[in-house]
Amino acid sequence: MTAPTRAKLADGRDLLFFALPGHSPEPVADRRPLPQRNPDQSQLRFDRSTGQWVIIAALRQDRTYKPPADQCPLCPGPTGLTSEVPAPDYDVVVFENRFPSLSGAGRPLGAPGGDGFVCAPGHGRTEVICFSSDHTGSFAQLLPAHARLVIDAWRHRTADMLATPGIEQVFCFENRGEEIGVTLSHPHGQIYGYPYLTPRTATMLEQAREHRKRYGGNLFAALLEHEVADGSRVVARTELFTAFVPFAARWPVEVHIYPNRFVRNLVELTGDELDEFARLYLDVLGRFDRMYSAPLPYISALHQYAETDAQADGYFHVELMSIRRGATKLKYLAASESAMGAFIGDVMPESVAERLRELA
Repeated sequence: MTAPTRAKLADGRDLLFFALPGHSPEPVADRRPLPQRNPDQSQLRFDRSTGQWVIIAALRQDRTYKPPADQCPLCPGPTGLTSEVPAPDYDVVVFENRFPSLSGAGRPLGAPGGDGFVCAPGHGRTEVICFSSDHTGSFAQLLPAHARLVIDAWRHRTADMLATPGIEQVFCFENRGEEIGVTLSHPHGQIYGYPYLTPRTATMLEQAREHRKRYGGNLFAALLEHEVADGSRVVARTELFTAFVPFAARWPVEVHIYPNRFVRNLVELTGDELDEFARLYLDVLGRFDRMYSAPLPYISALHQYAETDAQADGYFHVELMSIRRGATKLKYLAASESAMGAFIGDVMPESVAERLRELA
């Protein structure tokens, strides 16, 4: 992959352009009168009842909320006065979030001490990734080469953040659709560099450690093997990747995409695997959009792990999930899910997998 073209926004934030072959980004100066950034824009507060960190980022109350299309801050801004992307056009672009949940990466998070309230600066990194300059497009509509470019950008940012002191976990994700809570309709995602292991990741790694102690081998590899052997929930399988609805799916529509060999993150995938991943990812998103008359709202979560002892059993995979449980019905995370963390499935995973196979 060609190295990205780097630039700076008016308040000093990083801006990176990733280009398709034959394209040369031409950024212009960002001339917006932006306020100076506060390096400590958020806090981490430790919840002793759960042993988990909570991010408090009050600045995010001021973030841009559902602007009209002609005022979209993610569309190209050739004048340097209107957009987070000061350029006539772009293929894929990444920039530091103006309203970050975490910022000021580079300082490790210490262990919480004492028995009172514990607060720490919200150090880490949060970036926005725009998949295309087309305001009305979507990831599912990208050509394979363009989808691969997005994956290359994810991979670049993953490698960069994993090498940054103080970042423990890199999370690339997309929220798609107003039903999910999206406030900017332009096709985009985000990349978080957390200073700690997120609760779900910590739980999954603990389960993986217990599996290795009891049975030997990798938990995620065993799950993939069982899903392939059963076959009833497999949506699509290639030489290098498998997409399936998990046995204990939490969401009305949920698909996991696994490489067929153990890797911890995108950086460890080969060129052929990256190409195949782009094709299968587009395939699954296309099936999502064909389920109903309107595109499916979804969350895409890339589970990645660092090459450390604590994360040694982590197996890279993507979890795609939607809250739509019917053509006109949404699943709300009410008391059992939100208060107790106990999910109740509304549909049989095998039925969802069969439906998705039909939509090939």
